[in-house]
Amino acid sequence: MFLAFLTLSIFFTGCVSLSLFPQKMPLREKTVQGTAADKILVVSISGIISEGKDGAVWDRDDDLVARIKEELTLAAEDDRIKALLLRINSPGGTVTASDIIYHEIMAFKEKRKIPVVAVIMDLGASGGYYIAVTGDRIIAHPTSVTGSVGVIMLRVSAEGLLQKIGVEASAIKSGAKKDIGSPFRPMTEDERAIFQSMINGFFSRFLDVVSKGRSLPADQLKVIADGRVLTGPQALQLGLVDQVGYLDDGIAAAKKLAGVTDARVIMYARPEAYRNNIYSLANGPGGLEALARFDLMNLMHGASPQFLYLWMP
Repeated sequence: MFLAFLTLSIFFTGCVSLSLFPQKMPLREKTVQGTAADKILVVSISGIISEGKDGAVWDRDDDLVARIKEELTLAAEDDRIKALLLRINSPGGTVTASDIIYHEIMAFKEKRKIPVVAVIMDLGASGGYYIAVTGDRIIAHPTSVTGSVGVIMLRVSAEGLLQKIGVEASAIKSGAKKDIGSPFRPMTEDERAIFQSMINGFFSRFLDVVSKGRSLPADQLKVIADGRVLTGPQALQLGLVDQVGYLDDGIAAAKKLAGVTDARVIMYARPEAYRNNIYSLANGPGGLEALARFDLMNLMHGASPQFLYLWMP
């Protein structure tokens, strides 16, 4: 009895602190291949590209945008890193999250002056391809799905549902378009034109990024401008990738571009994470599995319209 009382006293007076939601530990370098002094860093871009994670507090993966920034910050301080290899397995995601990662990688390239090689695994479509364009060389697997250059906006209409359950939603607003995109009323043609103009702007930026990164002429851009997806070999024919190959080919290309004969392949991971080879996952499911688990309603955050660089079959 006395022992139980003493234990409770220590716990409630703060001598013992238990965290129900432990903080993530800083990333640490883990070698997955080789023993050389020079390094090639593998950065994994996997799953839906977005900022933040939904779900239970105790069951969240890393915020992809924040993790990429953390990895690039560490890499910028390590002169032994001679090349960056992007391992991409993503159908894309939000326009802004895709563009932030693109911007961060381009800023890293400008600072470190080292080559970047992008390897598309199962899927590197839309925002996934947008990020791949940062690579000095892009390699796609023979069975990769890529392309999907374009923008989509999702909007849910709840009008019919509300009518069925006898609920009416109304808004008191300062201007006629203050609630533009609302799921609780029909979209007007004028509002649709406004959204289309925004989509056209985001699409123009996507095409500019591809044109700049791949040096593609206008006629080739026109072929892919309808948002089609392509296999790795088809993408090679259209100049969207440089080679059809595998992850090992990406490592070989990174060494060649960096001018090193040997290099140790590393990844950054949390202390509790297990990484034993170049195919080890960094943050949850990617590619087609990510699409299968895609929670549309979660991404839309209460049915607010979202602009997406995302392939949605």
